[in-house]
Amino acid sequence: MSLYLIILTVSLAGPLALSFEKNLRLYTRWKYLLPAILITMIVFVVWDMVFTHLGYWFFNPIYNSGIYINKLPLEEYLFFIVIPYACAFSFYAIQFHFPKFKLSERWTTILTFAIVVLSVIVSFLNRELSYTFVNFLVLPAVLLLSYFFAREVVQYYLPIYPILLIPFFIVNGILTGTGIEQAVFDYNPEVFMGIRILSIPLEDMFYNFSLLLLPLALTHMFETRFKRVENA
Repeated sequence: MSLYLIILTVSLAGPLALSFEKNLRLYTRWKYLLPAILITMIVFVVWDMVFTHLGYWFFNPIYNSGIYINKLPLEEYLFFIVIPYACAFSFYAIQFHFPKFKLSERWTTILTFAIVVLSVIVSFLNRELSYTFVNFLVLPAVLLLSYFFAREVVQYYLPIYPILLIPFFIVNGILTGTGIEQAVFDYNPEVFMGIRILSIPLEDMFYNFSLLLLPLALTHMFETRFKRVENA
């Protein structure tokens, strides 16, 4: 088994097993969550394929299965299922056990639009850096979509996200080379700012923000629509 697949398996094992916990019962949300993750996967896989074909990032063959589809290893496709699911579990678990751990409507609005403005500024100040530029344009798009159509999710997500960064630093740290001889995947230095935390490019924290928020927002939208139709 490849190192990349081992990391994904370990990341999924706990959240999947605990999805059947009698109080949280995350499995009851699968009919909304899994399609949301699939849609998110399509968006980010297309982005991934384009950037891989352009040589903006690359995958180390010694750490994956060697099975490639459109230049992406099999594990990379699984990444966009496993990581959003694992983090969705963490999000719902925190929300369930700490229902008051959220921002007020006022602070949600203030922080949302502050993040949007700052992201757009960072994007246009780094127009020549492809990963930075696209990353900081995608983030406000995802955040605004979530704010207008799944505001309750944003109220919880903004304070919970710093907690989700803990497993992010562990998993993404290993994938980008922390504690191993070579990175599982790495970046062309010409497409990002070059600022790293451990081995992780700073941009990855904001990429991750969008990757995890989008399926949560879509899940909320699907669930709300289903209940509205059911009660009509």
